[in-house]
Amino acid sequence: MIRSEILKEIAPILRPHLVVCNIGLPSQEMHLIDDQPTNFYMLGTMGLASSIGLGLALAQDKTVISIDGDGSVLTNLGTLPTIANNVADNFILMIVDNGSYGSTGDQPTYAGKKTNLTDVARACGCENVVECQAEETGRVLEEAIASKKMTVIVTKCESGNIKVPVITKDPVVIRDRFMTAVAE
Repeated sequence: MIRSEILKEIAPILRPHLVVCNIGLPSQEMHLIDDQPTNFYMLGTMGLASSIGLGLALAQDKTVISIDGDGSVLTNLGTLPTIANNVADNFILMIVDNGSYGSTGDQPTYAGKKTNLTDVARACGCENVVECQAEETGRVLEEAIASKKMTVIVTKCESGNIKVPVITKDPVVIRDRFMTAVAE
């Protein structure tokens, strides 16, 4: 399975929750598959979906799921110790680990080589870390939501992209409709 297939499978699970989606193709795929006001699409800040999601979870009680990529997490590696030391039991970080920078041409990441993000998250102090294969993502995500404990999910999948259009919504519109959804 590739990332877009995972997103398609988990879209119904995500729908009732606040979702912060990684920059580039992941946001474009999520927008195409199941555009919702509760989805915040990152349009220009690589590596910050996890940090924004944590801040949002700390600021309110709704479940927040950040969908990030291995390349983005490696770009902002400081996010994992920050998450570990600021536990928000309404926060789930789902790292889609395809071993590549998918949005920029599938160049390999270190997570596709020697670096294991599951081990890195645990070493940073994250207590609930689950690694799964792409096909298990839906079940693992549902279990994490039901647990009401902060969880880091590292879902291993194949590299690859589908053709998707760019998001044409103005960033201000995306922000405003998301803020309305958070307040409801």
